[in-house]
Amino acid sequence: MIAAALLGAIFFAATGYVGAILGLWYAERIEAFPDGPVPGKAPVGALVAACAVIGAVVTTHATQGQVLLIAIVCVALVAIWITDTTRGIVPDVFTLGPLGLILVLAVWQHDWFAFLSAAVPFVPFALAAMLSRGRGMGWGDVKMVALGGALLGAQTAVLAFALACLVAVVLSYARGHRSGPIAFAPYLAAAIGLAIPLGILR
Repeated sequence: MIAAALLGAIFFAATGYVGAILGLWYAERIEAFPDGPVPGKAPVGALVAACAVIGAVVTTHATQGQVLLIAIVCVALVAIWITDTTRGIVPDVFTLGPLGLILVLAVWQHDWFAFLSAAVPFVPFALAAMLSRGRGMGWGDVKMVALGGALLGAQTAVLAFALACLVAVVLSYARGHRSGPIAFAPYLAAAIGLAIPLGILR
């Protein structure tokens, strides 16, 4: 079991590194919106380490198919973290790609609940995006919560995203950012990443 955990940690660290490369590559090719959040620097080393921890847990508690799917999601989450932190943008390829894969697998396995799980967090976030016209809540974030819902299940996703919203508000106030946009996707990515191993260990 220790050997499997170690191999899983190494494999997922590699997937995190791939996600970082993709995120940095994509960020160099897009322009930040003038009214977007203040650009920052993504903690690439910490993201790779977090992926390693997820891999150590997932590899020893999940099936091979689940491990591969979660590895793909980890690549996307790291890339999203980087693009949103540096450019304030969540590219569709990193949200709709994994979401589409999950839903295709759900159809193949006749797991129609995955569609409901994606819709439950999607609806309130989509309403927030519409009411704020994409300023208070971006549509990239909306697609991201749909991905999280499909992967984690509705109940776990709602709890994880509620916590992400709370942490985002508290940290923004603590840093003096009481107005203006913030890069919200890293909070969502952290919530999904934290919920994955916790859900596997239940």
